[in-house]
Amino acid sequence: MPKASIKRLIECKKDDLIKLVLDIEKYPEFIPFCYDAKIHQKKNINNSLKIIADLTIGKGPFKDTYKSDVEFNKKDNCIHVTNIDGPLNHLTNKWSFIERNNQTEVTFDIDFEIKNKFLNTIMEASFKFGLEKIANAFQKRAEELFNDTKN
Repeated sequence: MPKASIKRLIECKKDDLIKLVLDIEKYPEFIPFCYDAKIHQKKNINNSLKIIADLTIGKGPFKDTYKSDVEFNKKDNCIHVTNIDGPLNHLTNKWSFIERNNQTEVTFDIDFEIKNKFLNTIMEASFKFGLEKIANAFQKRAEELFNDTKN
């Protein structure tokens, strides 16, 4: 089952970067392999924001939609994602944000398994490449937005 961790230093304030990650419905505009995104529910509960959302992801003829539970812990500056329904046996990912001098260190950990064993095998082979492309897309989008507000 694919499992990875990526760490990046992005020229963007922590709060702006968190807003970018939580703006799930915009993912199809800049995330490779993401075809559609839909938020079903969004609730502020104490020190957290809970979101139930669908993402349609894929490559070539293979695409599928999965539903996830997204929770932003405002005190810890972490976003936790787990799957609820869809083509995954399980999904857990965590975003962590630490601001340093108008830059933010972002750590993204992911662990998942696709129900279809054939697709899971294919995904394992190209997983690191795909994850790097997604991380690059987030970084590029954040830096474009940051530079737009800076000028």
